[in-house]
Amino acid sequence: MSSRVENGALALEPRGFGWTRRRDAWWAAPLGVFVVLGSFIVYATWAAFQNAHYTYGPYLSPFYSPELFGDSPHAWFGPRPAAWPAWLPFSPALLILPFPGLFRVTCYYYRGAYYKAFAMTPPSCAVGGLPFLYRGEKALLLFQNLHRYTLYGAFVLLVFLWWEGLNAFFRDGRFGIGVGTVVMVINAALLSAYAFGCHSCRHLIGGRHDCLTCTKPRYRLWTGSTWLNERHMAFAWISLVWVAFTDFYIYLVSSGAIRDPNTW
Repeated sequence: MSSRVENGALALEPRGFGWTRRRDAWWAAPLGVFVVLGSFIVYATWAAFQNAHYTYGPYLSPFYSPELFGDSPHAWFGPRPAAWPAWLPFSPALLILPFPGLFRVTCYYYRGAYYKAFAMTPPSCAVGGLPFLYRGEKALLLFQNLHRYTLYGAFVLLVFLWWEGLNAFFRDGRFGIGVGTVVMVINAALLSAYAFGCHSCRHLIGGRHDCLTCTKPRYRLWTGSTWLNERHMAFAWISLVWVAFTDFYIYLVSSGAIRDPNTW
């Protein structure tokens, strides 16, 4: 419902989905979130279940890193365990993706973005939403509080992504550089910027301290995290697109669709 003044009295008028007095393109942001985030979910699901073309020489897709079990030379513990149920689909990515997935789903920024784009109650400020009752944080609060804990999992995965990125400079013991190497290192850097600019990370560094400037190293870390936090939305989207691009690039090279220019 919205209100208007009639004969000096406040009257209510129906307010259906999409109703608004706004004249700007309010729909652009939720539509963009729906398209980009929805496309990423579809692509990541396909990439995870295909279980093929995720590695090429020293390159390893970030969707599969670290590869705990698998058939590639990157696997830490060898092939799929014999105890794995035959009826259950297996892919090394399925052991990894839930952790960064939970980190993004519970992210403070992404909550507001996908609530508007997918639940649409309302899709934007001063715009009529869908008629069903949406409980938002009231219903999801306990689940969303996992974000502060999934942050630690993100830190662990970043270690492996940097390890794989730096290891990609070496092929058969020879140092070199390829387009895939650059793509992987940029991916690790962007994901690091997204994680270290996280609100929970910023609180982890500077929370519960009355005097941040009293400890110079902590203050510098907090200042750096704050700088990243101010650009959290940008790093959230850029890193999301780039991690998918990294996987797709390695897929194209591994499948023989394109050639990876390199110095080896």
